[in-house]
Amino acid sequence: MSEGGSRTRKVTSHDVARHAGVSRAAVSRTFTPDASVSAETREKVHKAAKELGYRVNYLARSLINQRSDFVGVVAAGLDNPFRTLQIDHIARALLARNFRPVLLPTSKSADTSDVIGQLLHYSVSGVLVTSDAPPTSLCEECAAYGVPIVLINKGDDIPLVDRVVSDDKAAGLLAADCLVDGGAKRPAVMAATGVSYTARRRVDAFISRCKTLGVVADVLPIAINDYAHGFEGAAQLAGTNIDALFCINDYMACGVVDRLRKDRALHRSGPIRVIGHDDIPQASWAAYDLTTILQPCDLQARQAIELLVSRMEEPKMTARVEFTPVTLVKRRSA
Repeated sequence: MSEGGSRTRKVTSHDVARHAGVSRAAVSRTFTPDASVSAETREKVHKAAKELGYRVNYLARSLINQRSDFVGVVAAGLDNPFRTLQIDHIARALLARNFRPVLLPTSKSADTSDVIGQLLHYSVSGVLVTSDAPPTSLCEECAAYGVPIVLINKGDDIPLVDRVVSDDKAAGLLAADCLVDGGAKRPAVMAATGVSYTARRRVDAFISRCKTLGVVADVLPIAINDYAHGFEGAAQLAGTNIDALFCINDYMACGVVDRLRKDRALHRSGPIRVIGHDDIPQASWAAYDLTTILQPCDLQARQAIELLVSRMEEPKMTARVEFTPVTLVKRRSA
């Protein structure tokens, strides 16, 4: 409030233009990604904007242009460190391409109409949907509004919707080779295959590879692929001679390792080698030193955004699938 009691007037692009000695169009181009503007003009405008305290109202701009620089990122399972890592890389990659991420946490049981409403409210230019988030109805609704979508690590085959998928088959093969080559005679895999596309693919590849290598792999089922269920699910090892375990994500594997450390009766016949998947930061901690399979979030984020941008430019092209390569990270646990 000023001394006279009137509200301070908001700084506009006209004010910036006058202060910088340029046209209003030059101010607009300066704050528009990839627009043509000279370095001298850009410097003048940024200097004037800083001195006046000017900020671009992107929401207002989206209402005018019917399209914003916002990209919706729909994610569930945010308790999983891998998801946090994945979202971080997606957000950074979007910012590098002059997009602004809008994170919308959800779950498989969420009402997708709420998510769709929020996405459309922000006039998003596109949407990235990670695994564990509800996709099908969301995709169909957004497609009806002409909003491009890319799915990450999801198996849903939807017309005009692109996907980026980690090479889960290669992951299963790597895990089996690592454990069997290390001397495993009775390997097993732990997963909640009923709720995860990636889990099913990794489990199937692991079992098939073990069979090829001349060993039979057991399956230890759990309800959810998380730490708590990994910890509880490790109880299934009691009374068995299982000597190696592939956990289809590191979050679960950490739970298994902690349970094995706490309850040594579970591996009375000898140590159990454990391998995970994702290479979350915790995997390298001394407490776990977990052998795992790296799913490169940075590369996957770039792949997804490239597909999204090309879908924005050509919305009617045939749906595409790109695979993200994986690599084995050897540590002490296996």
